[in-house]
Amino acid sequence: MDLKNAKWRRASRSLSNGGECVELAEVTGAVAVRDSKDPDGPVLLVSRAALRTAVQSATGTH
Repeated sequence: MDLKNAKWRRASRSLSNGGECVELAEVTGAVAVRDSKDPDGPVLLVSRAALRTAVQSATGTH
């Protein structure tokens, strides 16, 4: 999948020092996730439902 024109965004609460954060981009049929420190590195593609479940699991909300 070509992600050259993807519009990546970082959480508004992320620190500007590029610490431990991820960036997300909406792509056709999925959400792309990458490490903000390695924008040319690997990208994980997940469905919106899978991302929602992962975030809820990590934060303890359901």
